[in-house]
Amino acid sequence: MSSFTLGRHTLRQPLILAPMVGVSDLPFREICLQQGATLTVAEMVTSNPELWHSEKNRLRLKRSSTCGPDIVQIAGFDPQMMADAARINADQGAEVIDINMGCPAKKVLKKAAGSALLKDPALVERILLAVTAAVDVPVTLKIRTGWCRDNRNGLDIARIAEDCGIAMLSVHGRTRECRFLGDAEYDTIAEIKQRVCIPVIANGDIDSPRKARYVLDHTQADGLMIGRAAQGSPWIFRQIRQYLDTGSVCDKPSTQDICNLMLDHIRALHAFYGDFRGALFARKHIGWYSKDLPSGESLKQQFMQLEDARSQLDLLTAYLNAGIGNQPDTNAWPMSVPRPTDNRRPQVIAR
Repeated sequence: MSSFTLGRHTLRQPLILAPMVGVSDLPFREICLQQGATLTVAEMVTSNPELWHSEKNRLRLKRSSTCGPDIVQIAGFDPQMMADAARINADQGAEVIDINMGCPAKKVLKKAAGSALLKDPALVERILLAVTAAVDVPVTLKIRTGWCRDNRNGLDIARIAEDCGIAMLSVHGRTRECRFLGDAEYDTIAEIKQRVCIPVIANGDIDSPRKARYVLDHTQADGLMIGRAAQGSPWIFRQIRQYLDTGSVCDKPSTQDICNLMLDHIRALHAFYGDFRGALFARKHIGWYSKDLPSGESLKQQFMQLEDARSQLDLLTAYLNAGIGNQPDTNAWPMSVPRPTDNRRPQVIAR
């Protein structure tokens, strides 16, 4: 298996949690590290520091001693502003600066950032040179295979990245045009890996241990980046690691273990965002966790009706105490499980 260094860290075929806006916040990154992820990348933030004072961006930049190395992902189109953003984050303790040139979201593309930059290799070069010159920490890059199917220029961008001193390159196996539709293709990633000497991380549709093995064998990548498959199943990192190391697939966690992990995660969301916003963020995660739980649909339907943290925790505790995992009928948990009837929104306290 391949290994390489990223700053002061030596990585052996790393399994990396992809940066996903609205998902890979600090609580989720910590959960994924506990479940076997090697690295996690924080949610993308704009390169404009004037916008960092908003509550949303302030929380995205919040750091934890358990999430090292601390990787901050920035997005933008102005080389000097990107360099300044990288320098500020490095001064504040970021151990790695990751540059986003892969996001296909329309609001990012409208600002000529994210994967829109793939259309302009000259601008890509100016940005990468500016950022790598601005900081002493490693700079990494996330790209797609190209702007569209007729212009898969990922290899050209990869060569520019290598020449500019990029320390690691992550490649999603779709073009911007594909967004998240269709199947990821790995031939372009394999070609990039063959043609550059910097570490290459493969990303896209890696949703099982066997798929992870296939992608590594096909691309010869130095590691894997996992995004959507970790939503509601953060233990996928541990399952993939065991399969790569031993060839055996470990079982999915027991219902009891999933419930305990889910409860810890929801508590962490409440603590991180506050009771009201935390309750809103918790809904999406319960929607994902519930797919692997007995009576999960009933749990999700009840949970989505709750608007405050206390009611959510009471419902999850009731579900856990009902011993669902020992019941043969997956529909056995009644929709009428007792829960607090007072769902008034708590007072929002500025943090």
